[in-house]
Amino acid sequence: MNKDRNSTQFHSKIMLFGEYSIILGSMGLTIPYAHFNGSLGFINKNRYTDLDYARRSNKLLIEYYDYLQQLDREKRIPKNFDIERMGKDLEKGLYFESSIPEGYGLGSSGALVAALYHRYTTEHHVPRRASNKVEVQELKKELAILESWFHGTSSGIDPLICYMKHPLLLSEDQSISAVGIPKYNLTSDDAIFLLNTGKPGKTAPLVESFMQKCTNDEYLTMMKEEYIPFNNNCIKHLTGGDLELFTKTLQELSFFQATHFSEMIPASVEMEWIYGFSTGKYLLKLCGSGGGGFALGFTREYEEVRRRFVEKGMDIIPVYQTK
Repeated sequence: MNKDRNSTQFHSKIMLFGEYSIILGSMGLTIPYAHFNGSLGFINKNRYTDLDYARRSNKLLIEYYDYLQQLDREKRIPKNFDIERMGKDLEKGLYFESSIPEGYGLGSSGALVAALYHRYTTEHHVPRRASNKVEVQELKKELAILESWFHGTSSGIDPLICYMKHPLLLSEDQSISAVGIPKYNLTSDDAIFLLNTGKPGKTAPLVESFMQKCTNDEYLTMMKEEYIPFNNNCIKHLTGGDLELFTKTLQELSFFQATHFSEMIPASVEMEWIYGFSTGKYLLKLCGSGGGGFALGFTREYEEVRRRFVEKGMDIIPVYQTK
């Protein structure tokens, strides 16, 4: 196996739309985000890194390795995954050097899983730019199995986007395809941004709480008849380039999340969330599972919005701009 393959970097990801709803079969839209990334490496005296961080990462990977051994015993581990080689590498100090903040909805575990899959799967049946829908679905399934240890359950979308490294659309029929966001009709002040809530979130308990609520027929019906249509229409209007309809539907989605996903919205951004859809200056939505981390923002007046958050001492990072 060559050196380049072993040292490959994997970007973070941003799920623009589909958080929680993809569990129920909705559409999803996700993009790679190169601002943060990670790669596998080994603890040694010639590597300049935070040794405490590297040792903690190695310890976590050893715990994760126990899970993989269980999958192996149950014959559920992805085919051609060289678990024996991974075990030997862990003894040599394998760790994941990453700038992706954990608990911020940017796919830190997805990037790690993608890196491990890339390094230890001996035969790659699915190239990164694969267009065969059957192959991509199989890849998603295998990655979901590997990621489930981190969150209790996984759709496989996060590690898939980190692995394939280009924007992906999960359609209503659950097929996955590459997609772009049209730039026509956009101005230089249109932007998608991240707003730091100031604390990390924890995915597993929030997903568990959501799944528990979905056992209530009334709640499940609301998700399927209101939330999923908002989500799907946002994706259709954004990828179709209809900004007027996109903004209108996004406002409905943002209000819905503020009303029904309040436990996922940290107090630090609650009033900013309301201010956004009340004034129309910007709109906020969950980025990942919420509970902390980043909120995802959309605006047509980025410079004004950026100044507002900077004056409040809040960290804002642009994700997508035309210029």
